[in-house]
Formats: sequence, C-alpha cells, structure tokens
Amino acid sequence: MKKFLFLILVFNSIDAFSQTTSFGENLNTITSAVPFLTISPDSRAGSMGEVGAATSPDVHSIHWNSAKLSFLEEEGGFSISYTPWLSKLVPDISLSHISGFYKLNEISTLSSSLRYFSLGNIQFTNDQGDPVGEYDPNEYALDLAYAMKLSNNFSTGLTMRYIYSNLTGGIFVEGLQTEAGKSVAVDLGTYYQSNLFDLNGLESQWAVGMNISNIGGKISYTESGDEDFLPMNLKLGSRFSTKIDDYNSFAIAFDINKLLVPTPPVYAVNDNGQPVDINGNPVQIGSPEHHILAGMNPNVGVIQGIFQSFSDAPGGFEEEINELMYSIGGEYWYDNQFAFRFGYFHEHETKGNRKYFTIGSALKLNVFQIDFAYLIPANSSVRSPLENTMRFTLVFNLDQFDKEKLFQRNSQIDNNQKETKTNEL
Repeated sequence: MKKFLFLILVFNSIDAFSQTTSFGENLNTITSAVPFLTISPDSRAGSMGEVGAATSPDVHSIHWNSAKLSFLEEEGGFSISYTPWLSKLVPDISLSHISGFYKLNEISTLSSSLRYFSLGNIQFTNDQGDPVGEYDPNEYALDLAYAMKLSNNFSTGLTMRYIYSNLTGGIFVEGLQTEAGKSVAVDLGTYYQSNLFDLNGLESQWAVGMNISNIGGKISYTESGDEDFLPMNLKLGSRFSTKIDDYNSFAIAFDINKLLVPTPPVYAVNDNGQPVDINGNPVQIGSPEHHILAGMNPNVGVIQGIFQSFSDAPGGFEEEINELMYSIGGEYWYDNQFAFRFGYFHEHETKGNRKYFTIGSALKLNVFQIDFAYLIPANSSVRSPLENTMRFTLVFNLDQFDKEKLFQRNSQIDNNQKETKTNEL
C-alpha cells in the first residue's frame, strides 16, 4: 500500500509558536529528530506503561537502563520483538528489535541490539500532487552496551549508539539536496537493587534507577546544515517487588521522564499571523531575527540545550512541571511461568496529551518466553499509532537451551543403555 507525502512538510523543521500571551495554557510540544528511538521496543515494558528504569533486569535492559544488565542471573540470552505501527491505516509500517546479552563474568555484562523502523513504500509528490518517485524510507539504531557492578547492590552502564535515518532517498526538496541523517549517541545509566528483606513475612525487594539516553550530536537531512536535536531523555524510576508465596509474586514500578531538548519559545507575530522581528518587520519563522516574546532561543548546542531544557519553558515553572511524563506498571507472576501485566502512561495536555492504559501477558517455557502487549487509549480525542494493536516479543534463554540439550543427551544415553541391556537379555 502506498502512502502519499507532501515533501514541503517533511524537511522544513519549524519551531512551534503561540499566538496568545497565555503561555502556560497553549499547546507547546517539544519535538526532535528520529522519534523512533522513543518507542518502546519490547512487549514487557509496552504492557507496563513503558516503565523500565528500575524494573527487574531482562534482555531489554539495554534500551531502558543498561546498568541493570550486570544483575542478570543468566549467562546469556536474546530476544526478537515486533511492533506494528499505524496498523489500522497502513499495513507496512513497523518497528523491529533484536537484542542480546552475554555475561563476561560475575560483575560485567556485554549487550547489543538493533532497532529497525520501516516506513513501508512511499510515493513522493510535490506540492502540486505530481509524483516524483518512490522510496522505502527506513531508520535504524545499532547499540553496544557494557554494564559493571560496583558493589553487590549498585551498578553502572554505558551504551554507545549509531543512528541512521534515511527518509527521502536523496531527492530534492525546494531546491535542497536531501540526505540520510547520521549521528552517534551515548546512554548513561545507574541502578541500585536492595538485598532481599522481610516485610510482614513476605520476601521483598526495592530498586531505583536512572538513565540518560540519546546524548549526541544533532542530526541533519539536508545539505544546508539545518540540524535537529536527538530525543535526549532523563528517566528516573523505582520498583518494589514481593514474593507472596512459593507460587505467586508481584512487582510495581514507577517512572518519571523529562526530555532534555529545548522547549519552543513564544515568537512574535503580527495581526496577520506572520512572524516578525523586534521592530515588527516580517521575517522567516525561527530565524535569528524572529523576536521571542517568552522562553529562550532553542538554536543552541547540545550541552547548553540539555541544561537549558530545565528552565526555558515560556510558561515558567508550571510549564516545566507539565513537561514531565509519568508511567506506572505492575507485573504478577504465577509459578514463574505465567505473567499478567498492566500499566498507565500520562503526558500533559499541552505537551502531547498522550494518555493510555496498557495490558499484557507472558508465558514462559523451558527454552523461550513469549510476551504480548496491548494499548488502550484513555483519551478518545488523541489517537495512538499503537491503538488496538497486539505487540509480540520472543525471549530465548541460552542457559535453559543448554540445559535442555543436556537433558535430551542424558535421556538418549539412558535409552541407549536400556536398549543395550534389553538386547543382551
């Protein structure tokens, strides 16, 4: 199925601006390049409201907080995830994710992952609607992470990321040569996990985690050099888990997210809605001459942008608080074989208004585990690309695979020995 795209809307990065002075009440979303990096790649987190900073370690920790990797008990494992995107509108947009890990020793773990976002087949048109070519745009990110325990309870993690985004196939847009966007970034994570303790007769544990992701150079899609921020993000989280009895266990986790990207300021416009400079003369939107009524200039370097993101909202402190995103998720396991999960994600109305519930389940067998996730919008006025979509993840435990092979080999030996004795008799 072909999707049509007006080129003039794709490659011009335009800062949002408000036409009123009620700064704290206007829609003022923060935008960045390569937003596919912010999509939950796995079904476990996707069914728990996208919590992940301090949830129990798993093979997907490379995305949520690589520091957790060093607390994995298995020697190795890998997973395959598939997420349809806009499945109710188009059939060929999806996010695929492969991740794996290997424990180097008792304190160190190495992990890698590949995230691939396919936008299907697109027929490009100009502003008159005339076809100008077809292309299969795609984006991917290749990660390599290392985690180390600094004590029995505390660990750190570092992730290196290469980002490639080719949305146009090199076509010309308004006289500009487009090109694939490329960048590199790092994630920095820390994780603390308490020792098991007794809480009213229940074996319990709590954990906290922090992860700063996608710290890297800006990305550009044209030869003009116009650049956009990566979706740099600060994630803080906590988890409490308890073992109810030999068969039942439960955990609940909570995350707070903050984009480390400058907030669009409120720009000056004339009575006709045209951008103007400080003297009222028409200028281009977002140009250096475009007068800022409230907020700060977003065209700054990466490091300055990170620090500026905590105090540059046009609506002051109230708007800064509105930029925080909240996630809560729960996970129940029965006999360590079946899991039921649920969660909720909240984003303020002026910052995107994403609000949705999530549910999911997991079935663990000897060698592999299959996870499911389903999203239910809490706000009917804002549609989600994942609405009414089932997501899948397959997790393979290499330790169990080796044990299964050993069991089969021993069983075969026993059968051969029995057959030999029978023949002798």
